[in-house]
Amino acid sequence: MNLIPDRWTGQWSGAFVLAMDTKELKARSKFLSHLLRHKPQALGLDMDPQGWVVIDQIIENSKQPVSRDQIEEIVRLNNKQRFAISADGRCIRANQGHSVPVDLGLPACTPPDTLFHGTAEATLPAIRAEGLTRQGRHHVHLSADAETARTVGSRHGTPVVLTIDAGRMHAEGQPFLLSENGVWLCDAVAPEFIGA
Repeated sequence: MNLIPDRWTGQWSGAFVLAMDTKELKARSKFLSHLLRHKPQALGLDMDPQGWVVIDQIIENSKQPVSRDQIEEIVRLNNKQRFAISADGRCIRANQGHSVPVDLGLPACTPPDTLFHGTAEATLPAIRAEGLTRQGRHHVHLSADAETARTVGSRHGTPVVLTIDAGRMHAEGQPFLLSENGVWLCDAVAPEFIGA
């Protein structure tokens, strides 16, 4: 008797759970990110003001079968920790990066003196002229380390890492937030706070 794992439920004859392969995990993670950050209406999801969506609603409304175990696996294995599951285990949300209105309830924090922003070389003239803007999101995203910023920048072309004088920005009244997954957030970064 040959046992063949079900591609969508991950169950193997009801006895074992087979993890999603890397390609499927990445595709489902991107789709979940798109839903929770930008288009909850694509599946008719009811998002509360803090960005939480009931996991069972995702399962029920999804065009492709998806299980709670698969959603939990996406959250657990996402190396960028893009998602959080509520304390009661009923809901999920994106940790930051929303273009839909949400209030993540993040407290204002004192940033380190220097933060980093990864971008593509082609965007430098605009950044030098206008600074960093939200670009359709709620906040500008900054990294605590240069390597993370370089990784972010490489997604958009030849990466460039900019240093941000966050300490001086904060001293001059700019509030900063820190997302649950360690991304620093602010409203904007004026050109005078941006180094090489």
